Amino acid sequence: MRPLIVTAFVSVDGVMEAPGGESGYRNSGWTFKSVEMDPAAYEIKIREQEEATAVLMGRRSYEAFAPVWPTMTEEFAGYNAMPRYVVSTTLTEEDQRWPATILGSIDAVADLKKTEGGPIAVHGSATLGRALADAGLVDRYHLLVFPVLLGAGKRLFSETDKAAQKLRIVEHEVYSNGVQKQILDVVH
Repeated sequence: MRPLIVTAFVSVDGVMEAPGGESGYRNSGWTFKSVEMDPAAYEIKIREQEEATAVLMGRRSYEAFAPVWPTMTEEFAGYNAMPRYVVSTTLTEEDQRWPATILGSIDAVADLKKTEGGPIAVHGSATLGRALADAGLVDRYHLLVFPVLLGAGKRLFSETDKAAQKLRIVEHEVYSNGVQKQILDVVH
């Protein structure tokens, strides 16, 4: 079974919305505003691109990334070359600038996980990430936790009333700017 990895920039209070400056959120761009840049903290992002064999996104993240990521040929060469999947019940056709296969349900993601291949990385996609976790499909989290409380915004983790989910720390590091890398396996 292919591992599904949710990767996110997240505040200490669990907000992941608009870390890079996307419009429409009051704290947009909070990753750049909250700490000084430390390139070492982003090593995990390079490694993710080398290890992933597919990218999975929700519709809103796909629509935000599709016009941008294909133009970033150096930064996202790996992601631009690998298969991409979008989970959506409303999207009817892929963006030709960054083609992707449209999956119509969480069940389709479960079927994708059963195919041959390596890790599937989920980028952005707060709503999708919560739905995947609620369905028991997430195998690992790659988190860069920023030392900031945002108070409001889309959160990484679901508020669904469900049984406790154990996580195992696989890798952890704190960088000079206070950002913490947390790689956590979901204990199934």
